[in-house]
Parts: sequence; structure tokens; C-alpha cells
Amino acid sequence: MKLIFAVVHAEDAKGAAKELNKKQFGVTKLSSSGGFLRKDNCTLMIGTEDEKVGEVMDVLKETCAKREEVEIVTPYLSEGMQIPNYAYTPIKVEAGGAIVFVVDVAEFWKI
Repeated sequence: MKLIFAVVHAEDAKGAAKELNKKQFGVTKLSSSGGFLRKDNCTLMIGTEDEKVGEVMDVLKETCAKREEVEIVTPYLSEGMQIPNYAYTPIKVEAGGAIVFVVDVAEFWKI
């Protein structure tokens, strides 16, 4: 048995979970955040048999596609700090996609 941790963009999480549920995969969603853009993410936890990992990966590829977005990135400043004359320039960034970890499960209990 495998446990899959998929860190996905929050906008993609609902669609990914819905498609995984349609294919009879149980999904637990955890809110998470981080990264360069400080955007909301969602970590999906999916338990499955070894031979079905590829099917989960296919669903994630379909529902969590990478895309290009334009963001205005501001530097992180402590409260009250200001940078004079700082130009807030829009930049193109890659969003979406998924970071996936697949780990072996030593034991699985359903109580």
C-alpha cells in the first residue's frame, strides 16, 4: 500500500478531489501555504494500492495542470517597514501543477 501526498494549488484541489472520488479513491484535504508567491495550497492525502498509483498520477496530471499567471510580487517586510521608491513590477510566474510524494505504508488500520 502507498500513501500519496500531493501539494496542489488551492484552486485545483476541489477538482482533483472530485475526480479522484469518482474513481473510488479516498482523499483527505489539508490546507497549506508557502512558496515564493505565498499562495494558498492544499495537500491531498490519498491512500491506495501499489498498482493504482499510476491512475492517481493520471488524475493529478489532468486536474492540476501548470499555467502561467501574472503576479505583482512584493518583498516580505516586517510590520511597519517600508521600502521607498520600490517598483512593484508584474512578473509572469508558473502556477498550478503538483508536487507529489509517494511513500510506503507499513501498516493500515481502519477502525
